[in-house]
Amino acid sequence: MPSKPSENAPQDGLQIPVIEEQLAVGTRVVETGRGVRIHKTVSQQTVTIDERLMREEVDVRHVPVDRIVALEEAPASRYDGDTLVVPVLEEVLVVERRLRIKEELHITRVRHEEHYHDTVPLKAERVEVERFDEAAPSASDTHQ
Repeated sequence: MPSKPSENAPQDGLQIPVIEEQLAVGTRVVETGRGVRIHKTVSQQTVTIDERLMREEVDVRHVPVDRIVALEEAPASRYDGDTLVVPVLEEVLVVERRLRIKEELHITRVRHEEHYHDTVPLKAERVEVERFDEAAPSASDTHQ
């Protein structure tokens, strides 16, 4: 026997129940132990050391010489008895400078105007959206 639609049921659509889940997040303090205990013991004893230690010292004296020598006659380090003699050399430059104008650069700004013609490709995208709901006036919308 065919069933008769009830008077409370809507005639134009299907009713679908909507369900929502909710989440409650929280924290709580949980005692996981009572802590730790550490014991530390330090002992000390006296030890006598009897060793010979050698130490060397270096005596450095600056002895002025102030003598001009040729480049190929530069002295090398040498020993004079127990003393190492290290010559400290200094180059002395004897130069006379004068300026000479070799050339000049003359720079002038010149503007030129020109016309530029070219063909360039431009891209455009087109999007079609198809809707299946009852409120849409047509089956597809076009967007550029």
